[in-house]
Amino acid sequence: MLPLWEEKNLTVFYPPPYSPQLKPIEMVWKFMKYYWIELDAYKLAENMKKYVEKVIEFYGTNYEINFT
Repeated sequence: MLPLWEEKNLTVFYPPPYSPQLKPIEMVWKFMKYYWIELDAYKLAENMKKYVEKVIEFYGTNYEINFT
């Protein structure tokens, strides 16, 4: 299809293999790590699981990303 698309002046853009800015979950994880999850979560894997589940459960109400 590439030759046909080139005839129509269409260009295919290939994103890099790792492009966190293009994946919304990366932004959510960044906020989890730096703003929402308490330091206690990093002591035990079970604590981390609990905090991540809490953020997922209350995302959109208690936890929001405001881009303004």
